[in-house]
Amino acid sequence: MTKHFKRIAIVTGATSGIGEATARKFVAEGYAVVGNGRNGDKLAALEKELEGGFAGVAGDAADLEVLDRLFAAAEQHFGRAPDIVVANAGRGLGGSVTSADLSEFEKVLHINVTGALALLQKSAARMTAAQAENYPQTAADIVIIGSVVGRNISPFSAVYGSSKFAVHALAEGLRREVCGKGVRVTLVEPGLVLSGFQQGAGYSDELVQSFKERFGPLLIGEDVANAVHFVVSQPPHVHISEIMVRPTRQDYP
Repeated sequence: MTKHFKRIAIVTGATSGIGEATARKFVAEGYAVVGNGRNGDKLAALEKELEGGFAGVAGDAADLEVLDRLFAAAEQHFGRAPDIVVANAGRGLGGSVTSADLSEFEKVLHINVTGALALLQKSAARMTAAQAENYPQTAADIVIIGSVVGRNISPFSAVYGSSKFAVHALAEGLRREVCGKGVRVTLVEPGLVLSGFQQGAGYSDELVQSFKERFGPLLIGEDVANAVHFVVSQPPHVHISEIMVRPTRQDYP
Protein backbone atom coordinates (compact mmCIF):
# COMPACT_ATOMS: atom_id res chain seq x y z
CA MET A 1 0.00 0.00 0.00
CA THR A 2 1.38 3.43 -0.97
CA LYS A 3 1.89 5.74 1.98
CA HIS A 4 0.02 9.04 1.84
CA PHE A 5 2.24 12.11 1.92
CA LYS A 6 1.00 15.65 2.44
CA ARG A 7 3.25 17.02 -0.29
CA ILE A 8 6.04 15.86 -2.59
CA ALA A 9 9.27 17.86 -2.71
CA ILE A 10 12.47 17.96 -4.73
CA VAL A 11 15.50 19.27 -2.83
CA THR A 12 18.85 19.75 -4.56
CA GLY A 13 22.04 19.78 -2.55
CA ALA A 14 20.36 17.43 -0.07
CA THR A 15 23.44 15.65 1.28
CA SER A 16 24.63 18.39 3.65
CA GLY A 17 23.88 21.74 5.22
CA ILE A 18 20.63 23.55 4.42
CA GLY A 19 19.54 20.96 1.85
CA GLU A 20 19.90 18.00 4.19
CA ALA A 21 18.20 19.87 7.02
CA THR A 22 15.32 20.83 4.71
CA ALA A 23 14.88 17.25 3.54
CA ARG A 24 14.78 16.03 7.14
CA LYS A 25 12.31 18.75 8.16
CA PHE A 26 10.00 17.94 5.28
CA VAL A 27 9.99 14.22 6.02
CA ALA A 28 9.32 14.93 9.71
CA GLU A 29 6.31 17.03 8.63
CA GLY A 30 4.83 14.22 6.53
CA TYR A 31 6.22 15.24 3.13
CA ALA A 32 8.06 12.94 0.74
CA VAL A 33 11.39 14.14 -0.63
CA VAL A 34 13.41 13.39 -3.74
CA GLY A 35 16.89 14.56 -2.81
CA ASN A 36 19.82 15.24 -5.09
CA GLY A 37 23.53 15.40 -4.39
CA ARG A 38 26.86 14.13 -5.65
CA ASN A 39 27.43 11.81 -2.69
CA GLY A 40 25.62 8.59 -3.55
CA ASP A 41 26.57 6.94 -0.28
CA LYS A 42 25.05 9.77 1.74
CA LEU A 43 21.86 9.62 -0.32
CA ALA A 44 21.62 5.87 0.30
CA ALA A 45 22.11 6.44 4.03
CA LEU A 46 19.32 9.03 4.07
CA GLU A 47 17.00 6.65 2.21
CA LYS A 48 17.61 4.03 4.89
CA GLU A 49 17.28 6.42 7.81
CA LEU A 50 14.19 8.26 6.58
CA GLU A 51 12.29 5.01 5.97
CA GLY A 52 10.37 5.46 2.76
CA GLY A 53 10.01 9.21 2.88
CA PHE A 54 13.18 9.95 0.93
CA ALA A 55 14.49 8.88 -2.46
CA GLY A 56 17.93 9.90 -3.68
CA VAL A 57 19.07 10.80 -7.19
CA ALA A 58 22.85 11.18 -7.45
CA GLY A 59 24.50 13.55 -9.91
CA ASP A 60 25.28 17.11 -10.89
CA ALA A 61 22.34 19.45 -10.20
CA ALA A 62 23.23 21.40 -13.35
CA ASP A 63 22.92 18.30 -15.56
CA LEU A 64 19.64 18.37 -17.49
CA GLU A 65 19.35 14.59 -17.50
CA VAL A 66 19.78 14.47 -13.72
CA LEU A 67 17.08 17.13 -13.27
CA ASP A 68 14.66 15.11 -15.41
CA ARG A 69 15.41 12.08 -13.23
CA LEU A 70 14.38 14.03 -10.14
CA PHE A 71 10.89 14.63 -11.49
CA ALA A 72 10.61 11.05 -12.74
CA ALA A 73 11.69 9.74 -9.32
CA ALA A 74 8.84 11.60 -7.62
CA GLU A 75 6.31 9.79 -9.79
CA GLN A 76 8.11 6.47 -9.49
CA HIS A 77 8.60 6.44 -5.72
CA PHE A 78 5.69 8.53 -4.46
CA GLY A 79 3.05 8.26 -7.14
CA ARG A 80 2.63 11.88 -8.14
CA ALA A 81 4.44 14.96 -9.39
CA PRO A 82 6.27 17.21 -6.94
CA ASP A 83 4.51 20.35 -5.73
CA ILE A 84 7.59 21.78 -3.99
CA VAL A 85 11.01 22.35 -5.54
CA VAL A 86 13.85 23.72 -3.42
CA ALA A 87 16.72 24.99 -5.58
CA ASN A 88 19.51 24.76 -3.03
CA ALA A 89 22.52 23.19 -4.74
CA GLY A 90 25.46 25.52 -5.03
CA ARG A 91 28.99 26.26 -3.94
CA GLY A 92 30.89 29.20 -2.54
CA LEU A 93 34.08 30.99 -3.46
CA GLY A 94 36.08 33.16 -1.13
CA GLY A 95 38.00 36.15 -2.40
CA SER A 96 37.63 39.61 -3.81
CA VAL A 97 36.94 40.91 -7.30
CA THR A 98 40.62 41.67 -7.82
CA SER A 99 41.86 38.27 -6.64
CA ALA A 100 39.23 35.72 -7.64
CA ASP A 101 40.28 32.56 -9.45
CA LEU A 102 38.48 32.76 -12.81
CA SER A 103 38.54 29.01 -13.41
CA GLU A 104 36.86 28.45 -10.04
CA PHE A 105 34.36 31.22 -10.75
CA GLU A 106 33.27 29.45 -13.93
CA LYS A 107 32.44 26.39 -11.80
CA VAL A 108 30.49 28.58 -9.40
CA LEU A 109 28.46 30.08 -12.23
CA HIS A 110 27.77 26.62 -13.68
CA ILE A 111 26.10 25.27 -10.56
CA ASN A 112 24.85 28.44 -8.85
CA VAL A 113 23.34 30.20 -11.87
CA THR A 114 23.07 27.94 -14.92
CA GLY A 115 22.03 24.92 -12.86
CA ALA A 116 19.52 26.95 -10.88
CA LEU A 117 18.00 28.40 -14.05
CA ALA A 118 17.62 24.95 -15.59
CA LEU A 119 15.80 23.68 -12.50
CA LEU A 120 13.57 26.76 -12.38
CA GLN A 121 12.59 26.32 -16.02
CA LYS A 122 11.72 22.65 -15.60
CA SER A 123 9.83 23.29 -12.37
CA ALA A 124 7.84 26.20 -13.75
CA ALA A 125 6.75 24.34 -16.87
CA ARG A 126 5.42 21.39 -14.88
CA MET A 127 3.85 23.37 -12.05
CA THR A 128 2.04 25.96 -14.15
CA ALA A 129 0.42 23.16 -16.15
CA ALA A 130 -0.71 21.42 -12.96
CA GLN A 131 -1.94 24.60 -11.27
CA ALA A 132 -4.07 25.51 -14.28
CA GLU A 133 -6.42 22.84 -12.97
CA ASN A 134 -5.62 22.74 -9.26
CA TYR A 135 -5.28 26.32 -7.99
CA PRO A 136 -6.51 27.54 -5.48
CA GLN A 137 -7.24 24.12 -4.03
CA THR A 138 -3.55 23.24 -3.89
CA ALA A 139 -0.24 25.06 -3.48
CA ALA A 140 2.81 24.81 -5.69
CA ASP A 141 6.12 26.21 -4.45
CA ILE A 142 9.48 26.96 -6.02
CA VAL A 143 11.91 27.98 -3.28
CA ILE A 144 15.30 29.41 -4.22
CA ILE A 145 18.10 29.55 -1.66
CA GLY A 146 19.84 32.86 -2.17
CA SER A 147 22.03 34.69 0.33
CA VAL A 148 22.42 37.94 2.20
CA VAL A 149 25.47 38.46 -0.04
CA GLY A 150 23.11 38.46 -3.02
CA ARG A 151 21.66 41.68 -1.63
CA ASN A 152 24.68 43.25 0.11
CA ILE A 153 28.24 43.32 -1.24
CA SER A 154 30.28 40.90 0.82
CA PRO A 155 33.65 41.99 2.25
CA PHE A 156 34.90 38.39 2.17
CA SER A 157 33.26 36.78 -0.89
CA ALA A 158 32.20 39.51 -3.31
CA VAL A 159 32.63 37.32 -6.39
CA TYR A 160 30.51 34.50 -4.97
CA GLY A 161 27.94 37.10 -4.02
CA SER A 162 27.67 38.18 -7.65
CA SER A 163 26.33 34.71 -8.49
CA LYS A 164 23.67 35.15 -5.82
CA PHE A 165 22.74 38.59 -7.14
CA ALA A 166 22.04 36.78 -10.43
CA VAL A 167 19.99 34.10 -8.69
CA HIS A 168 17.94 36.77 -6.92
CA ALA A 169 17.17 38.36 -10.29
CA LEU A 170 16.06 34.99 -11.66
CA ALA A 171 13.83 34.43 -8.64
CA GLU A 172 12.06 37.76 -9.03
CA GLY A 173 11.75 37.33 -12.78
CA LEU A 174 10.22 33.89 -12.33
CA ARG A 175 7.84 35.13 -9.63
CA ARG A 176 6.43 37.72 -12.00
CA GLU A 177 6.07 35.15 -14.78
CA VAL A 178 4.27 32.39 -12.85
CA CYS A 179 2.54 33.83 -9.78
CA GLY A 180 -0.51 34.71 -11.86
CA LYS A 181 -0.74 31.02 -12.73
CA GLY A 182 -0.93 29.89 -9.12
CA VAL A 183 2.74 29.04 -8.55
CA ARG A 184 4.52 30.64 -5.59
CA VAL A 185 8.18 31.61 -5.94
CA THR A 186 10.08 32.39 -2.75
CA LEU A 187 13.62 33.64 -2.29
CA VAL A 188 15.18 32.59 1.03
CA GLU A 189 18.27 34.62 1.93
CA PRO A 190 20.34 33.10 4.75
CA GLY A 191 23.09 34.89 6.58
CA LEU A 192 26.06 33.01 7.99
CA VAL A 193 25.20 29.33 8.30
CA LEU A 194 27.77 27.04 9.88
CA SER A 195 28.18 24.06 7.55
CA GLY A 196 30.55 22.49 5.05
CA PHE A 197 29.99 25.55 2.83
CA GLN A 198 32.90 27.45 4.38
CA GLN A 199 35.42 24.70 3.68
CA GLY A 200 34.16 24.31 0.11
CA ALA A 201 34.48 28.04 -0.45
CA GLY A 202 38.09 27.99 0.71
CA TYR A 203 37.54 30.09 3.83
CA SER A 204 40.41 29.87 6.30
CA ASP A 205 39.90 28.52 9.81
CA GLU A 206 40.82 31.96 11.09
CA LEU A 207 38.09 33.63 9.02
CA VAL A 208 35.45 31.17 10.21
CA GLN A 209 36.56 31.68 13.80
CA SER A 210 36.20 35.43 13.33
CA PHE A 211 32.61 34.88 12.14
CA LYS A 212 31.87 32.93 15.32
CA GLU A 213 33.39 35.60 17.53
CA ARG A 214 31.74 38.58 15.79
CA PHE A 215 28.35 37.14 14.91
CA GLY A 216 27.85 33.92 16.88
CA PRO A 217 25.99 31.84 17.64
CA LEU A 218 25.79 31.30 13.88
CA LEU A 219 22.85 29.73 12.09
CA ILE A 220 22.76 26.01 11.39
CA GLY A 221 20.95 24.26 8.55
CA GLU A 222 17.89 23.52 10.68
CA ASP A 223 17.29 27.24 11.24
CA VAL A 224 16.96 27.85 7.51
CA ALA A 225 14.97 24.65 7.01
CA ASN A 226 12.41 25.92 9.52
CA ALA A 227 12.04 29.10 7.45
CA VAL A 228 11.60 27.10 4.24
CA HIS A 229 8.92 24.94 5.87
CA PHE A 230 7.12 28.03 7.15
CA VAL A 231 6.97 29.41 3.62
CA VAL A 232 5.57 26.29 1.97
CA SER A 233 3.09 25.54 4.76
CA GLN A 234 1.03 28.69 4.10
CA PRO A 235 -2.45 28.37 2.52
CA PRO A 236 -2.37 28.31 -1.29
CA HIS A 237 -3.48 31.95 -1.62
CA VAL A 238 -0.69 33.27 0.68
CA HIS A 239 2.62 33.96 -1.06
CA ILE A 240 5.70 34.87 0.95
CA SER A 241 7.94 36.22 -1.78
CA GLU A 242 11.14 36.81 0.22
CA ILE A 243 12.49 35.91 3.65
CA MET A 244 15.90 36.80 5.10
CA VAL A 245 17.33 34.86 8.04
CA ARG A 246 20.43 36.07 9.89
CA PRO A 247 22.19 35.21 13.13
CA THR A 248 20.95 37.77 15.64
CA ARG A 249 24.37 39.40 15.99
CA GLN A 250 25.20 39.56 12.28
CA ASP A 251 25.03 43.25 11.42
CA TYR A 252 26.52 42.95 7.91
CA PRO A 253 26.35 41.66 5.26
